[in-house]
Amino acid sequence: MTPAATALLAVTLSATVAGIASGATPERRSYYTRRAAVAPVIDGRVDDPAWDGVEWSGDFVQRQPANGEPPTRQTEFKIVYDDRALYVAVRAHDDPGLASSLLSRHDRFPGDWIEINIDSYFDHRTAFSFTLSLSGTRGDEYISEDGQRWDTSWDPIWEGATASDPGGWTGEMRIPLSQLRFSSAPEQVWGIQLTRRLFREEERSSWQPLPKDADGWVSRFGELRGIQDVRPRRRVELLPYAVGSAERFPGDADDPFRDGADSSLTGGLDGKLGVTSDLTLDFTINPDFGQVEADPSEVNLTAFETFFPERRPFFVEGKDIFELPLAPAITGGPFTSDTLFYSRRIGRAPSRSPELDDGDYALEPTNSSILGAAKLSGKTSSGLTIGVLDALTARERAEIGGAGGGRRFEPVEPRTNYFVGRLRQDLRGGQTQLGLMLTSVLRDVDAPPLDFLPSRAHAGGIDVSHYFRERDYRLEASLLASELSGSAGALEEVQTSSARYFQRPDASHVTLDPTRTDMGGHAGSVRLTRTNNSALRFQTGVAWRSPGFEINDIGFMRSADEINQFTWVGYVVREPFSVFRQLSVNANQWLDWDFGGTLLRQAFNTNAHAWFRNNYQVGGSVTRFTESVSNAELRGGPSSRWPGAWEYNGYAQSDWRRRLSVGVSLYGRVGDSGSGRFTDSSLDVTLRPTNAMTLTLSPSVSRNRQEMQYVDTASFGEEPRYLFGGLEQKTVSLTFRLDLALKPNLTVQLYGSPFASSGRYSEHKRITAPLAEGYRDRFAAFTPEQVGREGDDYRVDEDGDGVVDYSFGDPDFDSREFNSTLVVRWEYQPGSLLYVVWSQARSDGLLRSEDLAFGRGLRDVFDVPPHDVFLIKLSKWFSL
Repeated sequence: MTPAATALLAVTLSATVAGIASGATPERRSYYTRRAAVAPVIDGRVDDPAWDGVEWSGDFVQRQPANGEPPTRQTEFKIVYDDRALYVAVRAHDDPGLASSLLSRHDRFPGDWIEINIDSYFDHRTAFSFTLSLSGTRGDEYISEDGQRWDTSWDPIWEGATASDPGGWTGEMRIPLSQLRFSSAPEQVWGIQLTRRLFREEERSSWQPLPKDADGWVSRFGELRGIQDVRPRRRVELLPYAVGSAERFPGDADDPFRDGADSSLTGGLDGKLGVTSDLTLDFTINPDFGQVEADPSEVNLTAFETFFPERRPFFVEGKDIFELPLAPAITGGPFTSDTLFYSRRIGRAPSRSPELDDGDYALEPTNSSILGAAKLSGKTSSGLTIGVLDALTARERAEIGGAGGGRRFEPVEPRTNYFVGRLRQDLRGGQTQLGLMLTSVLRDVDAPPLDFLPSRAHAGGIDVSHYFRERDYRLEASLLASELSGSAGALEEVQTSSARYFQRPDASHVTLDPTRTDMGGHAGSVRLTRTNNSALRFQTGVAWRSPGFEINDIGFMRSADEINQFTWVGYVVREPFSVFRQLSVNANQWLDWDFGGTLLRQAFNTNAHAWFRNNYQVGGSVTRFTESVSNAELRGGPSSRWPGAWEYNGYAQSDWRRRLSVGVSLYGRVGDSGSGRFTDSSLDVTLRPTNAMTLTLSPSVSRNRQEMQYVDTASFGEEPRYLFGGLEQKTVSLTFRLDLALKPNLTVQLYGSPFASSGRYSEHKRITAPLAEGYRDRFAAFTPEQVGREGDDYRVDEDGDGVVDYSFGDPDFDSREFNSTLVVRWEYQPGSLLYVVWSQARSDGLLRSEDLAFGRGLRDVFDVPPHDVFLIKLSKWFSL
């Protein structure tokens, strides 16, 4: 480069940096590509003749930590194309001795990397992201909602390679056009953005400058021009697979189904079909998810089910298209997990256990078999996002037999069809979106014993998102309705479930009707958010679910009959100052009512988070819960009043880029009036002994002391008795993970988690006046003369006449569990995989009298006989 050109470049770059630093909107940049006569060889060396036909483009600008400043090291790139693929070359200027070449499994984005985002739809809202690390590790994501969502479950087939030289390192990518979505226009204009990560500085620089306080990401891309006469390729991909498995587990001489061993050989098919250039049909026949990591262990003492994230690849990929959360509030809170579609309902554990006679044993399926599933998804050139999913699960039966011989079968889950449909239309260039979603569950429950489940469950809703004031604000609203029908017994189960408890004796606005065979309800939310990235942001809104609203057949909802109001305000300093890299302070507020007008809960929170220049992080929060009213704590009994509480948490994290990093966290809750105390402390230690290996250990200890923990409901004559006890619970766990990348396409993952929890009850009580003003006026403790233990039960002589009035079972518990998975993953050809998996589970609930110490409790887990599963899964990718 001549001295004059160098001076001109310096002046231009300085002007660009000054403009960004002053908050001005940078000029949109363009890159002009050309068709390559001969495709470059993807070896990372950038020395093929194909690259000579286009110019290098660079002038990257720092985005993090110091927005608008020149980067520590500059970056350049070239782009060419042919009828089959887009090719990207990059040069990352650096000292090769300082560059970080960390190896990891797919989608981990380790060390130094370069990334290209491609808005081939040119809708300014969605894009496809391809990341290539210096180590050769690849990552890919689907970007939606103008950069608010980055979905790593999207797994296209593409190639990438890197090479080092004295000037730094270079890389090449080959991105097949079949993996992108674009129009059939003779001349294409696509949005692009290139980003580089400099690992040792934790620095991000980008080609298209973007001020930190500007809202949006995809809508502010630069442009790729010059692509002509390419046609969207019809995508046909097939992935047949075979799975061989062998199981070893403790045998039982009396149980005819537990001889200690089992084996199987199965197969199936996954596939993708490009229906149009915009729409893709994914399908699976007899899917296998044997390589999926197990859920974490827990002891759930509440009335409500736990929300677990989806891990199965077929349902994870593209899941954002099918989402319609009822109230995705920034504040968080239990209601924010409620969603119209919860994919884990498909293939769930059977709803019924068989009835066994003395001496009988049962072989029960652990989950409902998915016979087949398909989903159609994509986005048209007119801005219409389409998602349709349908899945069919099998009628499941348990096999029952005894030591004396003879077998019979009992149904435990009906044949069920699940359907989800989602449409979302962009208007005003994506500034406004209108959405529609419908779900349906149809069960074959024409007779007992499965008619305790609804035969039909339908739900649907509309949603709208509207940006205004130059995208500084967003108004969102949704309105949903549900309808389900079935036998009177099925509807009674729904009415008396923990989501609503219509049988509550003091609930004047709801009524239990044991004869009804259908039920409907409505729900929705309204949210106003200041969306720009200025220092001060906020969100406020309200959400509701009417008493009859029910979506748990295919969705997730903890509680109906609630109105939630919430507000979040946050202040953030994004530019580095003093010792800080970034600093933020937030405040939250919640109010909840039921539809009878009862104020259930109110809470206030403040929290602060600091990110230091040395990449250490600390943060913490304090939350105040005022006295609350619960419609669920008595499990169908009357409403009850509960003391307020203070909640606190804090954390500290060292620089996670180092060979050894440590994080600590502490959470606690202290109830008013001495009602209870909970503490949980955890440690996370991450060790990277080599550039290809990462080991993480996460021990935790929690202690739960509650004066009032629900035990049982009994009857004394015609009167119910709501029984509680003082609980002393201790839980210890250790999660460990090993990630070893032998090559970018050959990885080993080991996950294991021993878990132990012990709970002891004492000072049993009964509720006497659940809404009394004074906390201790709400219950009466049993005297030693009133309650005594006999075998596994407690016998209660409430009136002291020497006759047992009622009894309840011993609520003490012990849980010892261990779940582990070892997965070797080899992508022996692009898209074709070999999995070798060993999973082990240990579980028992035998009571132990000793205190649960951390080391002894976890060692006890390994005294439990294991259930081992070994499997080999081979799949072969075909592109037709």
